[in-house]
Amino acid sequence: EVQLVESGGGLVQPGGSLRLSCAASGFTFGSYDMNWVRQAPGKGPEWVSRIVSGGGRTAYADSVKGRFTISRDNTKNTLYLQMNSLKAEDTAVYYCAKSVAHSEPDSWGQGTHVTVSS
Repeated sequence: EVQLVESGGGLVQPGGSLRLSCAASGFTFGSYDMNWVRQAPGKGPEWVSRIVSGGGRTAYADSVKGRFTISRDNTKNTLYLQMNSLKAEDTAVYYCAKSVAHSEPDSWGQGTHVTVSS
């Protein structure tokens, strides 16, 4: 059974930082691309970032480029998202999701809430 468990969300002030983690199990973590996807209140899912299976390449949505950093530790089966310079618009539930290379995510976690507010 594929299991993706996000953690690290919470309340943070604008301009602050937060680091999300995603613990993966039930599949060969190092063989899959991983993604962060978020869903803001009242909005549809928005892809945030992708990292290839080996961690050598990353991609970001324009809305987070330069502020967020995706990384992974394949020895720990863990995905990370370092979020800096947070804005109110970053408020959302953040999900990690695995995907075959060049494909859409096929498995999602339950998400962790991030609220950016003063």
